[in-house]
Amino acid sequence: MNRAAAYLMTMFTVIGDRFENRKDRGATAVEYGLMVGLIAVAIIVVVALLGRQLDALFDKVAAELAGPSGVAVPAP
Repeated sequence: MNRAAAYLMTMFTVIGDRFENRKDRGATAVEYGLMVGLIAVAIIVVVALLGRQLDALFDKVAAELAGPSGVAVPAP
C-alpha cells in the first residue's frame, strides 16, 4: 500500500509542477507578443515618417550610379 501511495503522490507532484510551469509560459508568450507588436508599430511609424526622404536618397544614388563612372571599358 505504501508503494501505491508513493506512486500516486509522485504523479500528483509531477502533474502539479507541469501545470504551474504552464502559467509562466502563457504570461511569457503574451509579453513576447506585445513586444513584437510594439516593434512592428515602431517600424511602421519610422517608415511612414522617413519613407519619402529615403526614397529621394535612393533615387539620387541610383541616378549617380547610372551616369558615367570614369572607368575605361576595354573593347572586345
